[in-house]
Amino acid sequence: MAQLNDPEDRERKTMKNTFKTLQRFAAIFVIVLALGLQSCSSGVSLQSYNDSYEGYEFRYPTGWVPANVEGGPDTVFHDIINNDENVSVVVSPVSGGKTLPDLGTPSEVGYKLSKSITSLAADDRNVELVNAQSFEAGDKLYYILEYVANLPSGRTRHDLASVIIRRGQLYTFNASLPESRWKDLKDTMKQAVASFSVY
Repeated sequence: MAQLNDPEDRERKTMKNTFKTLQRFAAIFVIVLALGLQSCSSGVSLQSYNDSYEGYEFRYPTGWVPANVEGGPDTVFHDIINNDENVSVVVSPVSGGKTLPDLGTPSEVGYKLSKSITSLAADDRNVELVNAQSFEAGDKLYYILEYVANLPSGRTRHDLASVIIRRGQLYTFNASLPESRWKDLKDTMKQAVASFSVY
């Protein structure tokens, strides 16, 4: 059996052990870095929902659960922990074959809806239109409307909606959060609203 009395053999073994230690350290560092970056990401994963009967689909945050609201929206999903964070779809008829431009510009439609929400609310909430824009996806025109609602309780909510008229129906997809959560979930809600599609 050869002994490691040779200085070159000892040096090679030391270098080999040092290299293995550095490899382990690098692997651990990469894992810790990856986990740290993952926890820093503000994105929330989204999952798909499709209503083939009414003809629409959208994406909503993973972990949110469906809710049945009697006499309310067609579809509702809310956060299981913060149930005042939700997305919903309302489908209602439009008379006379009207289109979104027939109802007005995005700002006009947004303003009318804000006044309608304020007048229909059981409390003295004040709903203000913050932003209104339109975009086309193929032959479909959508209005994107952003609202801030000040409630009598002193709380403020932030809503982002996508509106489209298709097949004689007005489809409204709404994402609603307490203002205190808007900064953290704004990008996720924008992704959810952008994913809304009526086919």
